[in-house]
Amino acid sequence: MMRDFSDDHSALALNTATLGHNVEGQGAGWSPEQVIDTCCELGLGGVVFWRREIGGAAVRIGDYARRSGLTVAGLCRTPFLVGPSAPQPRQKMLDDFEASIDMAAGLGAGVLTIVTGGVEPGTKGMGESLKRVAETVAEMAPLADRRGVRLALEPLHPVYGGDRSCLVTVRDAVDLCEAIGHPAVGIAVDVYHVWWDTSLAGQLARAGGQRILGYHLCDWLAETRDVLLDRGMMGDGVADLKSIRSAVEQAGYDGLCEVEIFSANDWWKKPPRDVLQTCIERFRSVC
Repeated sequence: MMRDFSDDHSALALNTATLGHNVEGQGAGWSPEQVIDTCCELGLGGVVFWRREIGGAAVRIGDYARRSGLTVAGLCRTPFLVGPSAPQPRQKMLDDFEASIDMAAGLGAGVLTIVTGGVEPGTKGMGESLKRVAETVAEMAPLADRRGVRLALEPLHPVYGGDRSCLVTVRDAVDLCEAIGHPAVGIAVDVYHVWWDTSLAGQLARAGGQRILGYHLCDWLAETRDVLLDRGMMGDGVADLKSIRSAVEQAGYDGLCEVEIFSANDWWKKPPRDVLQTCIERFRSVC
């Protein structure tokens, strides 16, 4: 049975990308403390930050959130592990991966999101790139585990397959979890990236609740103008939000629901408090 959020939004978490904080010079420009204070005031249960906001202040910001009564639900994200934008040489990528684990641990964030990166230069298709992702995540999982951080492989929409993510289906994400075989490794399920997948419910059941480490809310606009920076507010698009959450919860997930809306020409231009109020209203009514 699905949880009832119609008069309770304490399971809602804010990913600060919803305010534009994942992109330099965009959005509200609030400090982490302003974000934490406002989320607490409005009754949200958690927050997810991006590394560029945190810098060297992870411990201080994490402590401030906990004193305020807010859960730091996660951190975005590791470097790309493969593909044209992955740091080179490989050791540089591994060092940055370790730095992202350290930041998550300092924040007290239980989950660090992995966006894998695209197709490895010199290869074709997804197979070789996914193999290299598995090797890297398997190498780093014990370190993350020791630091109290779990690694969430996030499949992206297939439109990003070439340059941003060779991981484009929940099926492949679960396959990677099984191949890696470490309890610190799971998946993140983002509506924007999975809404189209008619096999989703079966793959989520295969993953099981222990492997689902995050559930991300937004919507896919029927007339998307920019596949990266034109996500919709929940209820404004074509994703079947109730059905997706039902499948996530039937698989065993009972954690926070994280609103994450990249919207450079719409929501990032609105007053942040208005954006948060809309997120709350939509969470209670359509999610």
